[in-house]
Amino acid sequence: MKALFLCLMMLVFQAGVAQEVDDGDMLLNRPAERTYDIILESGYLKVGVYQNFPPYSYMADGEPQGIDVELGKRIAAEMGVEFKVHWIVPDENLGDDLRNNVWKGHYLAKRRLADVMMRVPYDKKYAYMQDSTGEYMNEQVVLFGPYQQETWQIAYNPQKMESVDTIAMFQYHPIGVEIDTLPDFYLTSGLNGRIRDKVRHYANVQEAFGAMRDGQVSAVMGMRAEIDHELAKKENSNFKAAGNGFPGIGKQVWDVGMAIKHTHRQLGYALEEIIGTLVKSGDLDTLFAEQRLRYSLPQYYREFLSEEAIARAEGSN
Repeated sequence: MKALFLCLMMLVFQAGVAQEVDDGDMLLNRPAERTYDIILESGYLKVGVYQNFPPYSYMADGEPQGIDVELGKRIAAEMGVEFKVHWIVPDENLGDDLRNNVWKGHYLAKRRLADVMMRVPYDKKYAYMQDSTGEYMNEQVVLFGPYQQETWQIAYNPQKMESVDTIAMFQYHPIGVEIDTLPDFYLTSGLNGRIRDKVRHYANVQEAFGAMRDGQVSAVMGMRAEIDHELAKKENSNFKAAGNGFPGIGKQVWDVGMAIKHTHRQLGYALEEIIGTLVKSGDLDTLFAEQRLRYSLPQYYREFLSEEAIARAEGSN
């Protein structure tokens, strides 16, 4: 009897752990299969954006802010529905983020899914990546709708350095990076490790800029939009953006797009049309400029648009 009792208790415990968390919030705990028609009927679009990730998505004055938030609002408005934010807490890798927020849900809250996820690298190699058995690793999601091209950027203190002609200069000048990012790995391994001792690690780019103001580092490396966002602040007005490239880096530029669950392709087609119009009309360039950010057209569009259309999309026509 004792053994039977213990067995029953284990079953009860396992069943309790397996239940999804339901905090009574109907928005957060909505059914996972929200098709295009259901979204229109519901009157809102739930857009997944990364939490505390300026200038892309963050909270300020009690409201969601950032370029991805503003783009999400524009998309929702074009659909004739209300914008709702779904905050994404980054996991170990992009695959985990897609699983937890787009197609399956976290094991503790499987019904907490976004209708669409922003800021997903638009990369065909990643989209069709296979595991050791030949199975597609991302078959549950569709990566689509590239809306921006991102790149790496260095900002520096001209009182410490006259210019940044080459990364070799950081053998002699300390540089700040966000820990466990590509700039971190790139600089700590660059020039056969000769820069490693000059790399300083911070929780984010904003903190690294604080260190540059305090004189702890002479430069900061991050994504261009992150650097532009910091350079636009009054307290960082004395710093400059460098114009150098990054030889040997894994990826200098990349397209950024969106992701949906593979069964929601009708939604994807609608969103792709909206994004395409915003990009080609130059409206997205304007949206970036309003956020004091530089905009670059994704390579996806450069492959088929005319030079005139490219200039219009990037606000130079």
